Amino acid sequence: MDFGTIFLGILLWIAVRFVFTGFFVVEQNERAVKTVFGRAQRFGSASTLDDPEFLNSLNEDERDRYNFPQLKVVKPGGPYFKFPWEKVYKVSIATNLVSIAYDPEDPSVNNHNTVLEAVTKDQLNINLKGQMRYAVSERNLYAFIFGVRNPIAHVMGYFISILRERIANFEAPKKDNAELVSIPASLPGVYGISINDLRKNLGDLNSHMEKECRSSAARYGITLDAALLTDIEPPQEVESALAAINTAHNQVSSEISLAQAGADQRIVQSKRAVEIETLNAQAEVQLLDQLAAQLGEIKAGDKKTLPAYLRNVKLAILSKAKRIILETKKQ
Repeated sequence: MDFGTIFLGILLWIAVRFVFTGFFVVEQNERAVKTVFGRAQRFGSASTLDDPEFLNSLNEDERDRYNFPQLKVVKPGGPYFKFPWEKVYKVSIATNLVSIAYDPEDPSVNNHNTVLEAVTKDQLNINLKGQMRYAVSERNLYAFIFGVRNPIAHVMGYFISILRERIANFEAPKKDNAELVSIPASLPGVYGISINDLRKNLGDLNSHMEKECRSSAARYGITLDAALLTDIEPPQEVESALAAINTAHNQVSSEISLAQAGADQRIVQSKRAVEIETLNAQAEVQLLDQLAAQLGEIKAGDKKTLPAYLRNVKLAILSKAKRIILETKKQ
């Protein structure tokens, strides 16, 4: 084999290895980043802290730690070409839905990634079920690709730690007439911060989780689109006690509502009765005022008019009487 054949074979290998395989395509739900000799292509000195949303989601002590450079992102399309000293990292930005008990490193934990355990403030072990929706942040691909080894695992751990901390310190908001429906302290595990309070405030818990996880995009390059707790299960030993408490609470609430409705109805009736009696008294007063004014005019007129008026009034009254008793003078 001569030198020319060897040289031709080397050129053919280089053409196949680096030229024909140097083209790549970015799909519609993908974004790509290129590195040159291991360094990602950047937009000068721009960083994630130049984004107001990322800046406001981090505390003062976190901004230096999570200050990542802004990378040049390859948009969907192609074919694109890369040189042999360049490397392409493709990332899917599609939205993913997983259980809140999802562990990307161990599918057997948390009852096969279906139920998450937590402890309430009154030391009650509960099981949580729900879903979390997330997507890779296109504006912080550096954190997702180069920041940590497994960003999904970091985000799930961050989410679970916040959720468990919230459950462990949760206290139900105080309501009016709370003393009327208080639960005896003799029921352990259900008094004060009970499982019922957590169930009634699922919306507040979900809102708190979304608020606290807004910094995940700045931290790990993953945006938590929504977190939804769907069910909270207590231990079996307190299930019957909770059922009894719910029944008693509903009965007391019903009695209170009926009593309030009856009281409101009596108040309305009393107000109407007072209004009616007031109007009747005003009518009688107005009639007496008119009669007094009329008598004053008669008295001011001819002296014979008042006796004639009184005589006519007496006749009108006597005409309505069924029996008349007259006193006669003794002779």
